[in-house]
Parts: sequence; structure tokens; C-alpha cells
Amino acid sequence: MDFPWVYGIASMVIAYLIGSIPTSVWWGKAFFGTDVREHGSKNAGATNTFRVLGPKAGVPVLLIDILKGFVPVRILPNFSDLVADTAPWMWLRVALVAAAVIGHLYPVFAGFKGGKGVATSLGGVLAVHPGAAAICIGVFAIVFLVSRYVSLGSLCAAIAFPIAVISIYREFSAVKIGFAIVLCLMVIYTHRENIGRLIRGEENRMSLAGRRNPSP
Repeated sequence: MDFPWVYGIASMVIAYLIGSIPTSVWWGKAFFGTDVREHGSKNAGATNTFRVLGPKAGVPVLLIDILKGFVPVRILPNFSDLVADTAPWMWLRVALVAAAVIGHLYPVFAGFKGGKGVATSLGGVLAVHPGAAAICIGVFAIVFLVSRYVSLGSLCAAIAFPIAVISIYREFSAVKIGFAIVLCLMVIYTHRENIGRLIRGEENRMSLAGRRNPSP
């Protein structure tokens, strides 16, 4: 079956626009009168939202950011003429994950300065491979609870993704294996500064309570 290029490009644009929704920025301004980009790490992501505004803002931002990756990947392929579980269908889903994550990293609605894409990537992984996603969530939870480093938990979860796909689920799909490896490398790349701080012992630990009233 030929790949529906027109629909594929159009759906990628939609996925990018959904990924571009700057959840932390809009939520912080609307309900807390705070632009999280002016506080903490100044990153427009769920982690900094937790750190600056606490769980009442961090939890909904996290969930929405996950949905930004899950919804387009789960829904948009159903409107194509592709047969489920075929290579073209899988390529479309992977492309939609990429578009949504790029939207989160470089959001058109927030000056192309977004978060690090972990939550949106998780949403895409949940849509593409829920079993491996569950393993990644478990790895993140264990590492975070032990270390209190969100970045370390995210990195370990990213590394666990291709390991789970290849070693535990023994996938033979080159598309799925390639997707897992590329997504892992992307998370490592976006966390390169965190890796440096972890090595130097300068990375900030996360409190589950977060902060509520950020200072100017």
C-alpha cells in the first residue's frame, strides 16, 4: 500500500500544532498569574512547573503534555487508508510522535522555546507501545524515588525504552526498534546540560511538594 503523503504531512502539521500548546506557560499564567519561564530552571515543562508552582499546577500540566503526544498518534492514523500494524501505518505513527515532540520542544505558540519533551514523548510511546511505556514509567518512578532527580529518572527511562523493545518484547519491526533508539538519543540530547550537572553534583533534587509562591 502506498503511503498517503498528503494526509501524512497534514496530520504531522496537526500533531506539531498540538505539541506546540505551551501547557505550562498558559496554565501558569491563567491560574497562578505566573510565567514559569521566569522562575526556577526557566524551562517551559512539567518539571519546572512542579518546582515553581507545586503539584496543583504540575499534575495537570504533566497530564496534558502526555496527552499532546498520545492523542494525535492514537487518533489521526485512524483517518488514513492505512491498514493497522503494517509498516506504512507504523511509519505514520512514528512520524506523528516526532512531530508532537518537536512541537513541544519548539512551540510555535511560545516563541519556539519549549520543554524537553519527556512527557510528550511518553504520550507517544504509550500510543505506540504501551507495554514498553509501562516499563519506562516503572524505571522512572524507582530512580526518582531513590534519587529525587527527575533528570536521572528521565534518562534511565529513556535508556530502558529500547532495551525493553529489543530484549523484553523482542520486537522484529525495524521501525519500532529505530523509533525506540532515536527517541532515547533525543532525550539524552535534550538533557545534555542535566548530565553535566549530575556529573558535577550540581543538579537540583525535586521535592514532591514543589513550591507555591515563586519569588520575582
